[in-house]
Amino acid sequence: MPGSRRTDLVLLLVAVVWGSSYLAAKTATGSAPVLTVLFLRYAISAVALLPLVRGIRRTELRSGLILGLTQASVLVLETYGVTHTSAANAGLIISLTLILTPLLDGRGLPPRFYLAAGICMVAVGLLVSSHGLHTPGLGDLLMLAAAVVRAGHVTLVGRLSKGSRPLPLTTVQTLVGTALFAPVGLSQLPVHAGAGAWLQLVYLALFCSVFAFLAQTWAVQRTSASRASLLLGTEPIWAVVIGIGLGDEHLTVLAAIGAVLMLAGTTWGQSIERKHRESAKPAPLVTPV
Repeated sequence: MPGSRRTDLVLLLVAVVWGSSYLAAKTATGSAPVLTVLFLRYAISAVALLPLVRGIRRTELRSGLILGLTQASVLVLETYGVTHTSAANAGLIISLTLILTPLLDGRGLPPRFYLAAGICMVAVGLLVSSHGLHTPGLGDLLMLAAAVVRAGHVTLVGRLSKGSRPLPLTTVQTLVGTALFAPVGLSQLPVHAGAGAWLQLVYLALFCSVFAFLAQTWAVQRTSASRASLLLGTEPIWAVVIGIGLGDEHLTVLAAIGAVLMLAGTTWGQSIERKHRESAKPAPLVTPV
């Protein structure tokens, strides 16, 4: 298989794995408390990553501590949120991060981008009111909050990870998460949970965290940022497909329209932001012959 096709396949697999994480988390929290699920997800990830690390620099430790706190905040909101809404809704609402991140990054954006953002907000309204107009449910509100915090986390990653190696930085974050959730997680271990529940926890840790991160890093280094963004942006599609196909969930007509609008708005917004960023790059200097 040509290298470019292999890279595309890896990125698509990462998107599928991330899309499946919402249903996996929803299923896992049926057997253990949310904070216990998070503790085990972090702890198993840390155990898998630590043998691969060859030293941690001071800057990586400092940045990892900060990013570990913001990442943990995202996962708390996401995991509590998905317990109160469908995995499909969770995956669609969290994709607002694709629109919110450029807004938080502080760069001027074309007016069309705000139109794309407006389409996404209409989509959210349809998703949270899929069974008729009503106050948004707790799960949907938590996923909205998670999207905002996740956008802030992504922005911080871009600013704090410069000069740091991905593997040590991620390892520090997993250790921070493990320490944060250990006091509650250790006291409520699901010792009597079935094999299925433990498989979900291992899947969240080794596939949705360790594998997805390492595979994403490997693939992004071998393709363009725009192509990687396009393929990884399919995550909400897989969240819907897996939620409906494996989780016996369903979308009402309003929710289906909202899903289409969300996918269209985030894809369009990504395209506008990418073209604007590329056009803002200074032209290369031409050396006279």
